[in-house]
Parts: sequence; structure tokens; C-alpha cells
Amino acid sequence: MKAALDAPEIHRGLDDVYVKETSICFIDGERGRLLYRGYDIRDLARHSSFEEVVFLLLQGRLPNRAELESARAELAAARPLAPSVLKLLRSMPEHAPPMDVLRTAVSYMSGFDPERDDSTQAANMRKALRITAQLATIVATYERIRKGQRVLRPDPTLGHAEDFVRMVTGKRPDPTWARMMDVAMVLYADHGMNASTFGATVAASTRADLHSTIVAAIATLKGPLHGGAIEDALGLVETIRRPEAAREFIVNKLRNKEKVPGFGHRVYKTYDPRALIMKEYARQLAESKGDDTYFRIATAIEETVVGELASKRIFPNVDFYSGLVFHRLGISTDLFTPVFALSRAPGWTAHVLEYWEDNRLLRPLDWYVGPKDLAYVPLDERA
Repeated sequence: MKAALDAPEIHRGLDDVYVKETSICFIDGERGRLLYRGYDIRDLARHSSFEEVVFLLLQGRLPNRAELESARAELAAARPLAPSVLKLLRSMPEHAPPMDVLRTAVSYMSGFDPERDDSTQAANMRKALRITAQLATIVATYERIRKGQRVLRPDPTLGHAEDFVRMVTGKRPDPTWARMMDVAMVLYADHGMNASTFGATVAASTRADLHSTIVAAIATLKGPLHGGAIEDALGLVETIRRPEAAREFIVNKLRNKEKVPGFGHRVYKTYDPRALIMKEYARQLAESKGDDTYFRIATAIEETVVGELASKRIFPNVDFYSGLVFHRLGISTDLFTPVFALSRAPGWTAHVLEYWEDNRLLRPLDWYVGPKDLAYVPLDERA
């Protein structure tokens, strides 16, 4: 009885446990608010660009015009990959998952960074920009290689999001579509101390190098309970196939206590503000393509889940409609999570740099509940 009374409170999933102070990202789950450095995500989605948000997250403020042009130029100049990294991508196993390729490539390319062994704040800031720039090129390049298509070099005259779509699809996107990808990257650029950011922070607390912290983040993001949810959400829509079949399919799923991918969030108790933006983009793309079947299935799923689980306050998160948008923009389904990763790079690096300002090795405890004082039995005497 005494052991039970002495047992500490176990915070499963580390719910409500704070690991650091931050000025990077604020989430109000009750009111559905998301702020980057104090700026509302809806304002950033309406007026800003991915390059500007990269500057904001890393520098802590919005740039002036000259600073923004410089940031754009730096990202564009850093997008090309070293020849050895291109060789690595060509040598990856056939049918290797893109997230595995991205994780491996980031680890490998650290050896070619000109400031690999420089751990100063200024050098890490420059490395953060290079990592952000090169993740997009890695994903696009591997996509072309695995499809047997000609690899396209980065075009420094294009914006980061627009050039990514061009390198993936082989053609320069319509300006409206390019803007949608740009906003999608803005929406995914940061989200506080989520699992992948925490993974990066754990690695950072050991004073591992910046590239290693991003490898840790990518490995964490890969899981279906985190970044992989985007693929599962589109898969659900494709499985249902007809809007009129959605309600019965989802009701049965809920009755069987199955989770619906793209719904619910550990933080939000109302609509994820990012989901509302992506939903509107999904509607616009469906309209422009002249086929709204997937969108009508998705909205039917949303109406059913929200209605059936009203008491639990379960709403769509950003992943639910993102898959529809990426799909319409010509992005392969298994690239959805890598797109998440290349968009989140500035957030990951910003949190790592912030943690290093007051670094402490992360060393949580676990409460032992196994046997004690067992007598060792020699091997030949064991049953």
C-alpha cells in the first residue's frame, strides 16, 4: 500500500508538462488561435509568404523589404544540392519511402555543410536557412528520380513554394496554385512543442549538431499519429468513393471505436484555424478542376464526425483537408508527410536555437513497477 501511495503522478503523453519558455508559437486551443511570434496565422496566410515566415520564426520579427529580398535570395542560393547528395539520392533502394530518403539525405548532407563544425549562433542561423532550402530540393529530386524523370535544378528566380511545385511536377504552376502551396507551407511552418519539435529538442539538449536535431524531428514526424495522418485522411476519402456513402461509412467506423484520420487534436477543442484555410483551398481547387467528388465526400465526413461526436468537441485538424489540396496540386500521396517536413524546418530549427539559449539536458524519470531483489539463477539451472 505504501508503494502505491508514494507513486508519482504519471503524465502519459506528457500532457500539460512544460519543457521550456518560448516566444515562437502560441496556441489557444479553446478559441482556435495560432500565433507565430505574436502574429495571427490567418493574417500571415492572407498577407505573408513562406520566405517571410522563415525570417519571422528565426529572427523573431518581420523583415523590412530589403531584408525580405535578402532572405529570398539566401534561400534560393541554398536550394541546389551537392553532387554527392544527388548521387546518394540516385543510389537509394528502389521504392524507398520518401520520408526514409529525406531522413537519410539530411544526415548525409551535414558532412557537406561548410559550417558543419561551427556551433556559434550566427553559423547555426545560416545552417537553419540551408536546411530549410535543401529539404525542398531533396524531396522534389527524389520524386523525379524514382519516377524515371529528368531532375530539375532549382530556379533562383522563383519563390520557394513555386519552385518546389515546379521541381516536382516538371512545370511551373499557375500563380493561384503556387500561392496555395506557399500558404500551405506557412500553415505547417510551426506548431509549438509537438512530437517532432520535442524530438528535435531532446536531441538539441545533448548539444547534438543542428542537422542531427532535424534528423530526430523527421524520424518522429514519420509516424502515422503525427505527420502520416495526412496520407491516411486522403486514403479515407478515396476508400469511401461516393459522397452519399460517407455518413454510413463513418457512423459504422465510430461505432466500432475506430479513429477517423484528420480529426481531433491534443490542443484544439474547436476548429483548427489552419483547417479552415485548407478547406477553402480544397473547395477552390475542386471547383477549378470541375470535379468536386472528393470535396463533397470530405465535407460529408466532417459533418458526420462533428455531429456524432459533438459532446467530445472533435473537429477537423489541418491534415484532413491538406491531402485534398496537395493531391490537386499534383503531389504524390507518399510525399504529403515530406512536404509537412520541409515546411516545418524553420519551426524546428527556431525551437532548437531557442532551447540552446538556456540549454539543459533533458532527463525525465520513469517509475519502476517491476520486481526487486530477484535471486540470480545460473543458466544450467533454469527451467
